[in-house]
Amino acid sequence: MSQGSSFKEKAIDLLNQFECIIESDDYIDEVGFIHSSQFATLNKEAGISLRSSDGCELQLEDGTSSADEIANFWHRDHKLGISTEILLPLYKVARNAFMCALRQYETPRKSSVESGDENIVRHISSFCDTLEREVMKHSKALLLLSSDFGTAWNARKLLVSRKEHFSVFMDELALSALVLSYSPKSEQAWCHRRWVIKMIAGKCLSMHEVLRKESELVEKMAERSKMNYRAWNHRCWLVSYMTREQLLHELNKSRHWAGLRIADNSCFHYRRLLMLKILEHYFNEQGDESSGYISETYQVWKKEIDWNEELIKHYVGREALWLHRRFLSLYWMRHFACDHGLSTHIKQQTSTDNHIRCFMDNELLLLNSCSIIPDSEFEDFQAQASHAASYILWLSKQIPKCKQIVQEKLASGNLKILLNKACPDRSFLWDHLDSMEVSHNL
Repeated sequence: MSQGSSFKEKAIDLLNQFECIIESDDYIDEVGFIHSSQFATLNKEAGISLRSSDGCELQLEDGTSSADEIANFWHRDHKLGISTEILLPLYKVARNAFMCALRQYETPRKSSVESGDENIVRHISSFCDTLEREVMKHSKALLLLSSDFGTAWNARKLLVSRKEHFSVFMDELALSALVLSYSPKSEQAWCHRRWVIKMIAGKCLSMHEVLRKESELVEKMAERSKMNYRAWNHRCWLVSYMTREQLLHELNKSRHWAGLRIADNSCFHYRRLLMLKILEHYFNEQGDESSGYISETYQVWKKEIDWNEELIKHYVGREALWLHRRFLSLYWMRHFACDHGLSTHIKQQTSTDNHIRCFMDNELLLLNSCSIIPDSEFEDFQAQASHAASYILWLSKQIPKCKQIVQEKLASGNLKILLNKACPDRSFLWDHLDSMEVSHNL
């Protein structure tokens, strides 16, 4: 036997071992790639002994894996480790097996369509079922080795769409979650989840449990890899399926996570989408309960603004917090402090001007407190002053009434000296403070 054919047989044997492990445990929830030197440590921690005192090979306690298999795969407690030394040959043989099964599956289907004989059609249909299982088996193995192999994902979509069983859809969610366990930023895996959820949404009256599990998965993936845009993008996509109660629940639930990771703007972006959807629900609901929901929406915004201010004072110089405040302030002015919309129900005894003035008084107090620089060598204080001043200038540009109040109350001279000392590279912005005061005096 040639060396090439021997190597090929070993690779096929590896694939058979790999697929056997996958099929034997439906509850595997994590896959990882580990160096061969780590196997001994893992076995020792798990209390696995591979050889007896006389040196004879032993089976594992569960009798599923031999010592030879342990050198390539580690499978215990629903965790699967794959040796990095076999990744390349295992990937190649898995890819070839999948592509071969896919070609064989497509060929008899064409023959079945062209043939008019019922016996032939029945025989081909049975053969196709067998090939279908092969395609699903090999594609699963391949995707656990290469998360972004698009042909494999598309083949699974095609076969799953022909079945349209709820249990099959749930299996696809489980597979993509398993892929994400080793590749949390896999675009193909997240896209596959969205496709499955769309299929489920067309056949499921309640999406509450599905959405809950998706939200938990995103948080888990976001903790595993920082700044995981794809995970948060998936969570943002889910917002369109949420009810009013789910929106409020998600807003409360994500608050703790965001408060501990204030540099991750993705979570704040998610909170903004939730709040916009809550606002949209109000404008779409004009029934008997709308007035109660108005008060609830007002409280959501007020609570978020107060919480944002606490974070800004506690975590100095964090731009994500100031960007979030711009969003909150702009929509507060548009829908809670103007002569239209929600303000007519909430602040009937207070004029719009007084409401805006009260809000701006608080923002200017925040500006003054953030402009104090106790330690000029600590750059975060300089960034805080810069973000605060930029925020006030931005707000005065967005809302004309805010500009008038800023012109009346802002002691621009003293503030400008502080800001020029703290952030001289932004002097062109601080010059605008003088121009605002001059225009007011004129």
